[in-house]
Amino acid sequence: MIATVPKKESTPKDIMPINGTDYLELYVGNAKQAAHFYKTAFGFQSLAYAGLATGLKDRESYVVGQDKIRLVLTTPLKSGTKIGEHIDNHGDGVKVIALWVDDATISFHSAVERGARPYMKPTREEDKDGYVIRSGIYTYGETVHIFVERKNYSGTFLPGYQKWETPHYNPTSVGLKYVDHMVGNVELGRMDYWVEFYEKVMGFTQILSFDDKDISTEYTALMSKVMSNGNGKIKFPINEPAAGMKKSQVEEYLDFYEGEGVQHIAVATDDIVTTVLQLRSRGIEFLRVPTTYYDTLLDRVGKIDEDLQPLKDLGILVDRDDDGYLLQIFTKPIEPRPTMFFEIIQRKGANSFGKGNFKALFEAIEREQELRGTL
Repeated sequence: MIATVPKKESTPKDIMPINGTDYLELYVGNAKQAAHFYKTAFGFQSLAYAGLATGLKDRESYVVGQDKIRLVLTTPLKSGTKIGEHIDNHGDGVKVIALWVDDATISFHSAVERGARPYMKPTREEDKDGYVIRSGIYTYGETVHIFVERKNYSGTFLPGYQKWETPHYNPTSVGLKYVDHMVGNVELGRMDYWVEFYEKVMGFTQILSFDDKDISTEYTALMSKVMSNGNGKIKFPINEPAAGMKKSQVEEYLDFYEGEGVQHIAVATDDIVTTVLQLRSRGIEFLRVPTTYYDTLLDRVGKIDEDLQPLKDLGILVDRDDDGYLLQIFTKPIEPRPTMFFEIIQRKGANSFGKGNFKALFEAIEREQELRGTL
């Protein structure tokens, strides 16, 4: 079943105000090559750099941006580092989900007081452009939230980084706007634990719930709950596996990531057809549902603004809720391990996550698992 959390008589105080996603940091095997990939394939632009040239001796980071999205790609420069150990264990993947806050010190202390495990005490970092205060806590697996307070900073990214320019190679944007949501996969029996964590520690609210009757096929199933912060700018669906005849996508992820972590990053666009056409022309591969999905699509979702044929040609899915409809499509995993992937989403009023597409989508994922021999 699908359940919406009942509205309370009075709006609760937002105990941890968050302005939005500040940046995502991925630990990767080769940051320079990863930056080239995200520029070439996804249309990100060169933004900032930190490494040997800025005085770092143990790591190198390239920052790429597109509209409000910032990715930090970090690689160790020596063996025996925590970053290298993370890559050895998990492959390339998201380490930091950084959240933009007004006061990183208050955010940290209030989270720790409510039970969060500290990752980084409030730290002031400064250069000629001002100062930033950052702090951090652990969430599921080895993933961390960094609170970023940057109201007194005017630099390109963060102190310690220099502007990174590539005058001879800057592929154009593909129209990605901001991070819509991020999905975490957790171990069996741990979904409710992390739901309670976000409720208690960060003041999030559960806005949707899906059980194995909603998210299941003939062979596999999973369960999911969606957590949202006070202003709705941060949404974290949390998945756990459910019993099925074969190995679910969450189980496959947990096996190959070797633990809990970020499964996919959903990024928004205002024109999904144009965005997907550009991504496909740059080599990004997408999951495909059977063409029969489109035979009854308009009967299910009603009138939409888009022509059906381009959606069918590209494999874009459509779903409707009480507030409108959405269009979405999912890439295949972008790493050698079948772990992290991206979702491209365009919202036309809808606030949900495509419940009507779950069955077709997960059958498409199962076909890929079968090809990999991991179903």
